[in-house]
Amino acid sequence: MTFTTALPAALIAFAVAAPVNAQDLVQRPAVTLEAANRLATAAAGACQQLGRTIVVAVLDGGGHLLVVRRDPAVGPHNIEAARRKAFTALSTRTATLDLARRAALDADSRNLNTLPELLLLGGGVPLTVKGAPVGAIGVAGGGGAGNDHACALAAIAAVPALDQPTSSTTKESP
Repeated sequence: MTFTTALPAALIAFAVAAPVNAQDLVQRPAVTLEAANRLATAAAGACQQLGRTIVVAVLDGGGHLLVVRRDPAVGPHNIEAARRKAFTALSTRTATLDLARRAALDADSRNLNTLPELLLLGGGVPLTVKGAPVGAIGVAGGGGAGNDHACALAAIAAVPALDQPTSSTTKESP
C-alpha cells in the first residue's frame, strides 16, 4: 500500500472515531423566512409612505436569497440591484450608502466598484444580532439611494430581534 492510498483510509478512520458533539458546532441566529417576509413588507410599506414603490431582497447569512418582492410598477432590473445591494452589505458588513460615500472620497474604496458582485449604491444594510451578521436587506427602485436606504432601515426597525443600525447615515431622511 502506498502513502497516497493509506492517507485517505487513515482520514476516514479518524473521522469515524472522532465524534462531533453539539458544543463543537457553532450555533448562530439566523434570519427565518417569516422574518424575511416581515422585512420585505415593512420596507415596501415605508417606501409606500414616501409615495414610492420598490424591489426588496433579503439574504440569509450565507448570501442566499430568502425573499424578493417587486412591485409591478418597478423595472425588473431593480431585482438584481436589490440583491446586489444586499450582497454588498452582507459581504462588507457595511451599509451600501456608507460605502458609496466613502468611495466618492477615497480612491482605495473606489476600487470596490471593480468587483462584479458589489454595488456601491445606497439601499443595502447588513442584518446583525448581537453584532454577528445574519443576513442583509437590499432595496432598489425607490427614487434614489437615500429613499432606498431609509426604507431598508425602516424594515429593520420592524424586527426588534435585529440590531438597530447606528451609522451616521441612519439619521438621514430621504
